[in-house]
This record gives sequence, structure tokens and C-alpha cells, in this order.
Amino acid sequence: MHSKIFSATPIGVQAHLVEVEVDLSFGLINFYIVGLPDTAIKESTKRISTALKNSGFRLPAKRITVNLAPADLKKVGTLFDLPIAVGILQAAKFISIEKDFLEETLFLGELSLDGSIRFIKGALPIAYDALKLGKKRIILPIANAQEAALIQGLEIIGVDHLSQLVNYLQHNAIIEPTKNKLFVDHKTIGQLNFSEVKGQEQAKRALQITAAGRHNILFIGPPGAGKTMLAKRLPSIMPPMNFHEILQTSKIYSISGKLQKKSLVTKRPFRAPHHTISQAGLVGGGTYPQPGEISLAHNGILFLDEFTEFARSTIEVLRQPLANNNVCISRANQTVTFPASFLFVAALNPCPCGFFGDKRKQCYCSQKQIARYLDKLSGPLLDRIDLQINVQSIQYETIHKKQNEISSEQLYEKIQNALKIQKQRFGSDILFNAQMSSKQVEQFCILTDTAQQVIKKAFEVLCLSMRGYHKILKVSRTIADLDQSEIIDVPHIQEAILYRSLDNYLERHRK
Repeated sequence: MHSKIFSATPIGVQAHLVEVEVDLSFGLINFYIVGLPDTAIKESTKRISTALKNSGFRLPAKRITVNLAPADLKKVGTLFDLPIAVGILQAAKFISIEKDFLEETLFLGELSLDGSIRFIKGALPIAYDALKLGKKRIILPIANAQEAALIQGLEIIGVDHLSQLVNYLQHNAIIEPTKNKLFVDHKTIGQLNFSEVKGQEQAKRALQITAAGRHNILFIGPPGAGKTMLAKRLPSIMPPMNFHEILQTSKIYSISGKLQKKSLVTKRPFRAPHHTISQAGLVGGGTYPQPGEISLAHNGILFLDEFTEFARSTIEVLRQPLANNNVCISRANQTVTFPASFLFVAALNPCPCGFFGDKRKQCYCSQKQIARYLDKLSGPLLDRIDLQINVQSIQYETIHKKQNEISSEQLYEKIQNALKIQKQRFGSDILFNAQMSSKQVEQFCILTDTAQQVIKKAFEVLCLSMRGYHKILKVSRTIADLDQSEIIDVPHIQEAILYRSLDNYLERHRK
């Protein structure tokens, strides 16, 4: 007696079809699973047999062989419990499912010992690719139904117990397909507001440019100056996520098992890992690669506080993702690519004691100590950071000055105008100025003759690389958009150059 049930497994953010073949034969009573299963799948024999027993079905007294095809594709996780159980019931003639129904359906789910069906990882990427795999329907845990229902044109059947599923398959019960209740809150202003930050007008202006053009930014200044406070308020002026961004980000969180009760990620992620994080934790990895912090920050913000406290080898792995907006993780048995298009924000002190260059407190670090401290910041990495801002400590007069600080709402007003200009400029290809290609920089970054002379002088004095040169042009394009200017003029290019002035400062104090 033989049956075939269809399931799928996510590898990276792509779904791969898996045929679950079940054969019942005479011989020594045993339960085998073949087809490169991992330990969790091998252990499923005990879960499945107990779940069937507690759901009112006795496991057939026969040799049970389960093949997960294709046999050369490594299978990971617990989502094959349900298709294997259904395959056994079908092969043993406990249930009879129409062939057409089976051909059109994917089964996913982990079984508890009492027969209830538990939450699984990766339901959304599987649902996203289900139509491409030629399937019209997915039967999966009720806890995953909302995330899978985001995909249009797909019938999502959420079940919470094996007996409920059997009744549905036998037409003894009706389960209505799940409808997605996606609610996107387009209100970007949250509890944290820039009006709470005293002074730091230049840093606020830099963050406005950052949010408008998606430019990477570095803060350097003494402890307590407000670097972290500023960074945490950046989400309040970021544009809301569109449907495509919500879908892509939620797929990554689904693979990581981080969606849980909330069905989707509708607000831009803000990830701030501790400086003790490993390379694998930052970029992703493992025997069977999982997304790291840079992928969890996809379409959002990655904030590295105390930047120089991170291991140099950990910092350096950011170079390729910052340039390519994805990360490729290679292992002996597979190569996986995860998206990693994030806004990078970093903050650091200028020296070990933190007060080098501070107007209020003296620094006692030697030049050698400062050089060793800053040595973790390589030139190629700094070249990928668009804006470098010196954040000075606040004076007493600034704290008690009776004036209204600029708010997130006021900053966002100009950002909205700049975003509209970029949308008209690029259409649907890209969203932000920072993502322009070299060809687009030449096409859209038109300078006045005087501005050309300014950037020429800066190129020679700052010893800019081609990447650094393009970074300045992209930032100046965003500044011009904030001013609603079609041409990049001298004030725009001068402000953009000002935000690269720390290159020489850092290089000088590392020697």
C-alpha cells in the first residue's frame, strides 16, 4: 500500500517541493524515514505514532517506509510531521483523499503527542512560492494561517488538531479558508520623538538626510552626548513599508521562527545587537544556514552601538552586504543567499576614555591608545558609510534654553516631499537615492559649474575613492531633493562634503 503527499521546505527564502511517499508492507514492524532527514525528522516517528494513537488511529502493524524526495535535498525541521501522518492514514485506507485534491495541496505542520498541530517556521516563504510549484492550497497549523494568507490566489486551510483535519478531508467538517487581516499602520511617528533631544541640530539634520535617501551614517562623540538617543529615534522619521517590503521582511522572520503570534512585520525593523555578537550571529550561518541580524534588519535599520567594541573580523563581514544588499552563505552541502538591504547606523567614542576632542572634559589617552582603538575601522568599511557626524556634548545653556526642539513630525514633512521626488525619478526600479547605480548617478546628479569645481577640489584634498565620490553625489542629490531643487548647487555639495570630513580625522589619529 502506497501513498504520496506533497509538502515543501524552505532553503534560504526559496521554497522547494518535497514529495512525501509512504509505503506499508509486510515484514518486521518498524518505521523508517529516508531522504536525507535531519535529527528532528528522524525523531518524528515517535511523535507521529503517538499523535495517531491519541487521535483514535492505531498505527498499522506493518513495516512503514517514508521517503522524502528528492532524496539528495537535505530536509530540516518539523514541518513534515503532518504530511507523513496523512500519508500513513491514506496508505492504510483510514482515509480516502481524491487524487486531484492531493495534487493541488501542500501539507505542513508539526504534531504534538496529543495530536494537536503546532506552529512551524517558514510558512510564508512556502506560501509565497506555492503557486510557482503548481499548488492551489496549503493545509497548515492555524497559528501560521494568517501569515500564509497574505499570498493572493492561494487557499489557506488552518487546522489545530489531527482529528479536525481528518474530518475535513473526509468531508465530515467544513473549514473556511483563512482570510488575511493585514493592517498596516502608516503612522511612522512613534513614542520616541526628536523633540525630546536637546540641541544636536546638525545630527538631526544628518538623520533627516539619512531617512530621505537611505544613507548609512556614523556618529562619533563622547559618552552621554546623545548618539544612541538619536539613533533610536530614526524609525520615527522613516517612510512606512510598502506591501512588497512587508512581504520580503516577513519571509525572513518566518524562516527564523520570529513571527509567532503576530502574522507580519509591518513596521521597519530596528535591530541593535550587542557587541559580543559572533560573525554567524551578525550575517547568518549554522550547519543549515539561518538569517543573521543583517537579514533580520532587511528594509529596516541595523544599529551597532559601541562600534569599536565589536571584533574587527565581525565588523569586516559587513563590507560585502553593504555593497550588494544580500549575503551569500556557503556550506559544504548547500549555498544560501539571504536579502540584507538595511540602513546602517553606527556609533562610537573617539578614544578609549571617550573624551578626545571634547570641549568640556580632558582626554588622558595616548596617541598609541587612540590609534589602537580606531584600528578596527578599516578604510574600505568607512568608505561605505555616507555620513560621518561628530556629536559634541551638550552645554548647560542648551539643556535649559526655553525653545521648542524640532520634532519628528517637522523632520518627516520634508522627507515626504523628497520621497515623492525620488518615486517620480526612479519609478518602480529603486526607492532611494543611495541605491543608485553608477549610470544613474551620472544621469540624475547634475551639478552646476561652480558645484563641479567644489567637488573637484574635495576629490583631491580628501583623496576620495570612486565609491566615496559617488557617495557624496548621492548625498548631495538627497539634500537637493529636500530643498526641492532639480539641480545640485554649491550649498548641497558643500553640506555633503562636510559629512565626509571624519575620514581624514580618523585616518590622522590612527597613525
